[in-house]
Amino acid sequence: MKTSLLATTLLLAASAQAQTPPANAASAPPPPPFTFFVTSTGGGNGANYGGLEGADAHCQKLAEGVGNPYKTWRAYLSTQGAGGVNARDRIGKGPWTNVRGQVIARDVAHLHGDTLEQAQLGSNLTRNTALTEKGERPKAAGDTPNEHDIVTGSTPEGRAFPEGADKTCRNYSSGAEDGSVQLGHFDRTGGGNASWNSAHASRGCSQPKLVATGGAGLLYCFAAN
Repeated sequence: MKTSLLATTLLLAASAQAQTPPANAASAPPPPPFTFFVTSTGGGNGANYGGLEGADAHCQKLAEGVGNPYKTWRAYLSTQGAGGVNARDRIGKGPWTNVRGQVIARDVAHLHGDTLEQAQLGSNLTRNTALTEKGERPKAAGDTPNEHDIVTGSTPEGRAFPEGADKTCRNYSSGAEDGSVQLGHFDRTGGGNASWNSAHASRGCSQPKLVATGGAGLLYCFAAN
């Protein structure tokens, strides 16, 4: 009996020692923080985010909510009018990766296909890589409901539209039934224009109008540093 108890004790001790790494064992480095995501939720008031600052704050809040407070986040949005801002000029230099570590684009030129070669090959922003901060794919064309429209207010080159027709829902300060904002398709599908950042305009600025168009008021968020 005593022999059996001693053997069991020695076996448990040996097992515990085998499972305990030595004090100087090197731990695996943590994965690098992601630098791009599609927002998992909209702001709740259509295209009205309270302007660029409110949209940036939405990106920042969602990133920090999943443990990535290390970056300065910018919503991919252009503005119109005096002092208009180009979305491409406010998102940093890249490269950008999603929550799985997949490269979205190496730099601004690659993201927008500035050269002929880049335009032909395209960036890696696709249905399978444009993930939310939670690592989930937004609802794409064919899903119920379809939410593939992403608010950008931008031309295909990532620049502001000239003054005139509203393409930004009054620079993201209007959730009215009228007005319009330019939208991209994160899944590169539908509408005869598969542009990720400038596929078509919305039917209005309110949440119901964005939903009716095929979206939910979602944004692209990029780490600017």
